[in-house]
Amino acid sequence: MYTTRFCGFCIAAKNLLKKLGVEFEEIPLDHDPKLREEISKAAGGYSMVPMIFIDEQFIGGYTELLQIHKAGKFP
Repeated sequence: MYTTRFCGFCIAAKNLLKKLGVEFEEIPLDHDPKLREEISKAAGGYSMVPMIFIDEQFIGGYTELLQIHKAGKFP
């Protein structure tokens, strides 16, 4: 999961994953605009944070993660 420090949705996504007991890697983008641009391209132009990938597949941000969870598809 790619995040920035003061992003409320990033914090919510991390809290949800912790609550679910899901291990994740957090990669901060605060001071790396080049990496943020690269990840945005890999996510089809999505530029908001968090940018969440599951098994290297981009799923979206916190809202999409929550929808997937509520639909019983994650974890």
